[in-house]
Amino acid sequence: MEFGLFTEFQSPAGMSHATAFAESMDEMTAAEAVGLDAVWLGELHFQKDRSVLSSPLVVGAAVAQRTKRVRIVIAVQVLPLSHPLRLAEDVATLDHLCEGRLELGIGRSGLPGHYQGFNIPYSESRERFMETLDILKKAWTEDHFSHEGAHFTFHDVCAMPKPYQKPYPPIRMAATTKDTYALVGRLGYPMMVAPRTVPISELKRFVGGYHAGWREAGHAGEGSIGMSVPVYVAETTRQAREEAEESTMFFFHSIAKALEKAADGASSQTTEAREGRVERLRNLTYAEVLREQAIIGSPEDVADQINALREPIGFGSFAAWMNPGGRIPHARVMTSLRLFAERTIPRVAS
Repeated sequence: MEFGLFTEFQSPAGMSHATAFAESMDEMTAAEAVGLDAVWLGELHFQKDRSVLSSPLVVGAAVAQRTKRVRIVIAVQVLPLSHPLRLAEDVATLDHLCEGRLELGIGRSGLPGHYQGFNIPYSESRERFMETLDILKKAWTEDHFSHEGAHFTFHDVCAMPKPYQKPYPPIRMAATTKDTYALVGRLGYPMMVAPRTVPISELKRFVGGYHAGWREAGHAGEGSIGMSVPVYVAETTRQAREEAEESTMFFFHSIAKALEKAADGASSQTTEAREGRVERLRNLTYAEVLREQAIIGSPEDVADQINALREPIGFGSFAAWMNPGGRIPHARVMTSLRLFAERTIPRVAS
């Protein structure tokens, strides 16, 4: 069982960008110091008063220089927003700088605002995603290659450097909707899941589609699942729930507002909007969050909740997101991280 710390490099209103970077980098190095196995870095764009983590590969290079052991997990790189050759070079460069500690999570993002800012139609996201993934693998494994597709054309190019890991860093694909779970299984990739726009009860049902797709495609063995969950730990469950409530609720309601903006146009409408998840997130109560979206409590209570999810979801790696909403003070996040490492992880079934 691998344990990690997920972060968005939170930057709430009133916090300087310098402080946002300093505090989150402090959390990244602390994750290794307390014994965690990995740090997970998100990718967000145009998220004022939320995040400054628009360049996870650059941040990953900084983390690589300040740590020796933890795996650096990109969770996730939004493939349709990147030029595939530039991305291939940057990923391979980071893989060398961290000497093979890199794992590349990939996805499309459920926030159309990312696409609007780059003037890329959200309706093209899946097509661009698959084409970019194809180009990345060619760039990493072929000396010279050519490609002619719907969005990119290259003739006799040689991407340098080649990755440190062979043939390339482990790739893990994000899934958020029922159809995507089966798709990831058919493609044969390890998967990343998170209870953000979907509740944990739905994740439990969707996971079966991943394994079914894996088997139907004839892949050997079983698929691997990594899970990221909002987690907050304090000495008592009551204290943890009180300290985390405002920030956690702010996050889920802000996600509802962001998705709501995409509900008007069919070309940019997300599955979350079409399936009515915006309304659910807008009306979400804290009691529902504690039951379906987050794990918040004492070290022992948090361990029990993680153990209860192990069998139905079957994750082999678990990343705790200690500050959803970005409004929990840094000192409390560090305390939560320490309690999680010292008293929760030893109680989680191996």
